[in-house]
Amino acid sequence: MAQLNSHYLKLKAGYLFPEINRRVKAFTDSNPEGAARLIRCGIGDVTEPLPEAVRTAMHKAIDEMGTRPGFRGYGPEQGYEFLRRAIAQHDFRSRGLEVADDEIFVSDGSKCDCGNILDIFGHDNRIAVMDPVYPVYVDTNVMAGHTGDADERGLYSGLLYLPCNAENGFVPAIPAEKADLIYLCYPNNPTGATATRAQLAAWVEYALANESVILFDAAYEAYISDPAIPHSIYEIPGARRCAIEFRSFSKNGGFTGVRCAYTVLPKDLECRDSTGSKKPLHPLWNRRFSTKFNGVGYTTQRAAEALYSPEGRAQVAALVEHYMGNAAILREAATNSGLATYGGTNAPYIWVRAPEPFTSWAVFDKMLQEVNIVTTPGSGFGPAGEGYFRISAFNSRENAQEAARRLSALKW
Repeated sequence: MAQLNSHYLKLKAGYLFPEINRRVKAFTDSNPEGAARLIRCGIGDVTEPLPEAVRTAMHKAIDEMGTRPGFRGYGPEQGYEFLRRAIAQHDFRSRGLEVADDEIFVSDGSKCDCGNILDIFGHDNRIAVMDPVYPVYVDTNVMAGHTGDADERGLYSGLLYLPCNAENGFVPAIPAEKADLIYLCYPNNPTGATATRAQLAAWVEYALANESVILFDAAYEAYISDPAIPHSIYEIPGARRCAIEFRSFSKNGGFTGVRCAYTVLPKDLECRDSTGSKKPLHPLWNRRFSTKFNGVGYTTQRAAEALYSPEGRAQVAALVEHYMGNAAILREAATNSGLATYGGTNAPYIWVRAPEPFTSWAVFDKMLQEVNIVTTPGSGFGPAGEGYFRISAFNSRENAQEAARRLSALKW
């Protein structure tokens, strides 16, 4: 009999967002009136239409594909040169950062990349994750066999958890022990926190001293408005020798349904093989792409390229302004309700402390049942998230204003 991957059996029952969907479906099935009033402030899915520059580029690309001279079949697995060049130029070189075109790898989502990157690392690495944490970082390591079982709190043996709380501004302290792979996400999902230049510099210094690799998720960098906050880990000297950066077009260009992202893997970055010799990671990630991926579609990559046009940049800025306007409205409502709130200024998420004695899921159920608002329970992001919940600003302005009105009226 064929054997399954038993590491999947160690996963906690139900990934966070499917469990949210299950509870919401049960509510809507039994409460048609409440279903009609439902406002979703849970999953971080965008709501506003694709920018006009994107739609125009996609139409043009589809027309090209409808001609024999313009038709394209399989493209380069790593991404078309026109998009890799646009990314490297506009997101990095124009800001004085050294990133070559062929250090960009275009994919169908940074969520995928954050899991797939494990393919090029060995199984004996010590993995460090922030807590609370985007669940993909933990679950993909469980699936790959990098952990033991979870305890009663949901902590997996073998992982080094880095507590993030209000006291440390949701930026973890540098650990005393050694970690080989370190997941950092800033602006942070779920807390909405940002890391200062000095804090990121301390992590780079640690990684270089310990020959560690930082897996830096910058999916929300477009939402940074504070000029003192770094947009990229490569703004820190030495980061090219110790960090891989993940970015996405989902939240800045509204590509959650289009699917396009990219990973930056510098050629300077080396790790040791089983003999102790240092080898570059870039060829391994390139080989992984060539072997397991056939590339993102041509029309999608032309759409992503359009985000870097003058019109596209203006339209992205308008989208960011819209969602951050929602964040300000929702954060103010939560604060005025007497709740301790964090984030929502350089990120589209508001992290809210649940009033005692409510647990994270108790808050979720109360808000769903009483004011018909879907949030995300903090405990779904790890044990340190218990006692918090996340409000997403991805919504229409009308829904954000109505959600704020209901939040203000909610009795705890």
